[in-house]
Amino acid sequence: MRWAVLSDIHGNLPALEAVVAQCAGEGITHVVQLGDALSGPLWPAETADRLIALDWPAVAGNHERQVLTLPRERQGASDAFTAERLNDAQRAWLRSLPPTRWLTAEIFCCHGTPDSDLVYFLDTVVPGCDVDGSNGIRPATAVELSERLGTARAPVILCGHTHVPRIATVDGCLLLNPGSVGLPAFDDDHGHPHRVENGSPLARWAVIEQGPQGWSASLRATPYDHEQAAQQAERNGRGDWADALRTGRVGRTEREVVAALPSGVAA
Repeated sequence: MRWAVLSDIHGNLPALEAVVAQCAGEGITHVVQLGDALSGPLWPAETADRLIALDWPAVAGNHERQVLTLPRERQGASDAFTAERLNDAQRAWLRSLPPTRWLTAEIFCCHGTPDSDLVYFLDTVVPGCDVDGSNGIRPATAVELSERLGTARAPVILCGHTHVPRIATVDGCLLLNPGSVGLPAFDDDHGHPHRVENGSPLARWAVIEQGPQGWSASLRATPYDHEQAAQQAERNGRGDWADALRTGRVGRTEREVVAALPSGVAA
């Protein structure tokens, strides 16, 4: 059996549709979705309706939790934009998503780590962003991976959250982050200031497959009309997203863009 693994769609409906079409073209009928599906200044409600219709197994990410539970004054701009556009049925669907799940007896799914939807699993944030070309993020060490794995044990563990496509192994587990379908770059200051930059506007996802020698994973990158998504972000006041969607790199930062918005405007 082959599974397509998608994460961090962030309301980017054109990117999602391109990946769905590629899955169909490859005859992949089993798909799992690892959270942060809607939040962002693109098409959150429309993406929710599409995912509800697709009825894939899924887990909730930190943005699902934040959209549903944080008061408006504590929500970031992307979560506030999303929360204001979801109807009761879409919110009910979000509430139905568990934070972790066993996809099969051999595949465990989470968004961040098995214990947290905010901790990066396969990458580590470090001080020194912009020093000697550093983005302030590096691949996790084997010791860090084992610590974050905790008591979770499975032949395959799937995670998202970082938007960085990566495959690793530790303690007999195959660890996979498929990257982000919908947002190839962002800046953040959680832990330390850092940037994630995948370097292209392609939609990232992955495929896992069980063969005679065990489970294998392959990373995918799918082209789509990223300019359409960038223009949607611009229309909704998020030039930082537009830059990331066009280039796969951070241009304007979230802090700069949100600070320039008129008071009371949710981007």
